[in-house]
Amino acid sequence: MTLSTKTVLGFQSEQDAALANALIGEMPGFEDCTLVLRDEDRHWFLECYDNGALSGENAGSMLEGFGLNVASIAVEAIPDTDWVSETQKALPPVRAGRFIIHGSHDRGRVVSKGAIEINAGRAFGTAHHGTTRGCLIALDRLSREIGPSSVLDLGTGSGVLAIAAAKAFAHHPLIAAVDLDAIAIDVARENCRKNGAAHIRLFVGDGATPALAYEAAPFDVVVANILAKPLLKLAPRLRELTRVGGALILSGLLSGQAREVLARYRSTGFRLIRRRDLEGWATLTLTRAA
Repeated sequence: MTLSTKTVLGFQSEQDAALANALIGEMPGFEDCTLVLRDEDRHWFLECYDNGALSGENAGSMLEGFGLNVASIAVEAIPDTDWVSETQKALPPVRAGRFIIHGSHDRGRVVSKGAIEINAGRAFGTAHHGTTRGCLIALDRLSREIGPSSVLDLGTGSGVLAIAAAKAFAHHPLIAAVDLDAIAIDVARENCRKNGAAHIRLFVGDGATPALAYEAAPFDVVVANILAKPLLKLAPRLRELTRVGGALILSGLLSGQAREVLARYRSTGFRLIRRRDLEGWATLTLTRAA
């Protein structure tokens, strides 16, 4: 029987494991991995089905380069199988406000206007992580308060937040979604198509390029679910991209990082509307002051 491999990375800190879970999709070589976060004997583990693409040492050194303490590394041989499908079956639907995020295996069981079908895969964003779920809840709350004509999803990953915006804002605003990873944009395009949101404009780029992605700026709503360090760096640019009185949703930051990020954005001209913490991760909803 053909064998594949599974790299298992152990952490003593839940925060290190959760941060590694958020970082993993951005690292070269990890694009085809599926991750499982589990608590066992007070240790946390990330299981990466890499099909022999990685050695345990390389996986550990990549994460340690981000300052994470990898307590253990093990590489296991497993029977060759459709592990993506098997993992999909283990992921239950997730409710976040009006939204229910589910995989294709639950398509027949989830009937809701807020249903969004996203399969776990090569792009981050299935709502099983506190950052994505926090952004979905923030979008749901915001949709009950404002009716934007334009929305930007920066760092779109699977496209789930852009799709949620398309469902939440009933008058069909212009929605642009941007990601550095071309693979993520391919995944997001397919997710948009199967969720009836093919009108979302998708771009490979960063916060400045391509110019076409930002032709509707300043946007009424901007969502950036990335990480604390790039959010700190992007504060002046996100001010330019958010209209005066518009809303900015930030996530991808640990609860302990929220104070620094909030201080940075307050100094750039934003005011906090709401904060929500889930599983050690914070989501901030801000408005740009005059």
